[in-house]
Amino acid sequence: MKHLLFDDNGDFKAGSVLSEAGASLQVELASGKRVKIKSSHVLLRFDAPAADALLPAARRLADDIDAGFLWECAPQHEFGFEQLARDYFGHPPGPVEAAALLLRLHGAPVHFHRKGRGRFRPAPPETLQAALAAIERRRQQEEAIEAQAQAMAAGQLPPEIAAQAAQLVARPDKASLAWKALERALALTRQTPERLLLALGAFDSPRSLHVARFAAEYFPHGFGFAVHDDALVEAAPRLEALPAAGVEAFSIDDSTTTEIDDCLSVQPLPDGRWRVGVHIAAPGLAIAPGRALDALARERMSTIYMPGDKVTMLPEAVIAAFSLDAGREVPALSLYVDLDAQGERIVSRFSRAERVRVVDNMRHDLLDGALGEDALDEETLGSDAPLRHPRGEALRVLWRLTQALGAQRERVRGKPEPRFRSDFSFYVERADGDERVRIVQRRRDAPLDRIVAEMMILANSEWALMLADHRVPGVYRSQQAGRVKTGTHPLPHQGLGVPQYMWTTSPLRRYTDLVNQRQLLAVLADEKPPFGQNDAELFSIISAFEARYSAYLDFQHRMERYWCLRWIEQEGLRRAEAVAVRDDLVRLADAPLYFRLPGAPALAPGRRIVVDLLATDPVDLSLDARFVELGAAVEPDAVGEIVRDGEDALAEQAA
Repeated sequence: MKHLLFDDNGDFKAGSVLSEAGASLQVELASGKRVKIKSSHVLLRFDAPAADALLPAARRLADDIDAGFLWECAPQHEFGFEQLARDYFGHPPGPVEAAALLLRLHGAPVHFHRKGRGRFRPAPPETLQAALAAIERRRQQEEAIEAQAQAMAAGQLPPEIAAQAAQLVARPDKASLAWKALERALALTRQTPERLLLALGAFDSPRSLHVARFAAEYFPHGFGFAVHDDALVEAAPRLEALPAAGVEAFSIDDSTTTEIDDCLSVQPLPDGRWRVGVHIAAPGLAIAPGRALDALARERMSTIYMPGDKVTMLPEAVIAAFSLDAGREVPALSLYVDLDAQGERIVSRFSRAERVRVVDNMRHDLLDGALGEDALDEETLGSDAPLRHPRGEALRVLWRLTQALGAQRERVRGKPEPRFRSDFSFYVERADGDERVRIVQRRRDAPLDRIVAEMMILANSEWALMLADHRVPGVYRSQQAGRVKTGTHPLPHQGLGVPQYMWTTSPLRRYTDLVNQRQLLAVLADEKPPFGQNDAELFSIISAFEARYSAYLDFQHRMERYWCLRWIEQEGLRRAEAVAVRDDLVRLADAPLYFRLPGAPALAPGRRIVVDLLATDPVDLSLDARFVELGAAVEPDAVGEIVRDGEDALAEQAA
């Protein structure tokens, strides 16, 4: 026999024998290449046809052999391919027939298990049925993938893709059929997942896309509440039994605020001095650790804000029960501080849980003009100058205390409090299916803002001290060497200029505040606090809160950026003023939209410039702009704050 068929590492090859010595042979392949093989690798020896003609002829014949029929014909034990070829063809097989059967057996691993070179064993019936069923499923899946991909390429949205659209742009399962179909459609259309699904109508707008992607990652079961807890009913007698505060409290918030966590009060004392109260909504009196409501709040960790909308940490019924709305008497945790005769120094303080009567919910965006610094400053107008507002006298007391406390913190900080930073408020108005946004810039150092901020710093610092004095852990916040940390032990907050600090004033909106409030309530009631020293559960809460809170802030900033881009298109802005921040980073003068401006000249921070707004993209939240000319410089004192705001924006983008 001058030709042979041999196994070369699972690949079949044919060649002509040049020499044979013992257990090895020298073979020339059809390509002319010469190889040395072991005789144990030889499967078939033959004289005709030619070596280069065997395998092509065998493959053509193998295509006509049905693997299923072959399985039925095969013996149920191990066999050699030539043995089955003799039975299948009904006569001693020729080289082409034997090679064809070998190729068919080798190419049907579902039907025949390989047991050695040229030897096989039929798969057991149960194994074969399972394997064939799996093959059929894969075939059907492949057909579905291809059909869905072709539909998407043709501009149609398959229901299977629509149902998973948010997950596909958030955290896709790349082993899923939906992702494979989308990936194939992306290759056909040369688009990103977001743009293709948006074009197909999976999302009705870029805004819906951003919200759905966020929800898919952090709220896979939706933003709604599905919890039943009788905590409010059970707590009702205890809440009704709280002592009445005997004060008239009022809040100061933005018009869009509906979860009113904090109120203030001012009482004259018999000796002519004043008592200032900081009153915080007290859901901690009803929501005990381990209850369903507590688990819900712990899962969410915070209310999520975005222009024109929000996702609350607690159900509406709980918020309604504890929000410090005007015209109600509401449970509160109160801090009272008595002032000296000048109203600038705290001489005593105490805290208690009580019911507070709220008489007014003031809105600073509506009152800043009437209650500005000139109206509240007694040195400018005289202490007897009338302030025509129902809370005018109380606000003057609070403003005097605010200035004194702020100056005291500045001495500790070693530098003045920032006074030139701006806030931008977004107001989204929806009517007849249309959305319009207003962006209103306001200074953070308006007196009403400073009053609220200073009183909250006071409460957060005083209550942190109360827990520290009782050696009770809490969720403390500190800042040292410019780095903010969260821990269970009090440390100085150098940025605020206070010896200890914690978040306690937003228990309806932040879980850490609710945790701290329950620790405070336990101390006031002389009870064992929910968390003791070195409690692993408290460390777990801190870690989970920081991760969630960071993600929520990032989402809020993304949505603010989206509405800034919408505002540009809505107003038809094609040329606008911007403010240089650092290097090529600039910010629109009238909106908190930061963007790069390649090709701009070297600009000093705070320098105003004019830019052309060339294109906005609400999907990837980008803005293309071009430098036009220099504008006026801003106030020198504001430059540092502009740079700091820009650095914050850079950090947010990097995160």
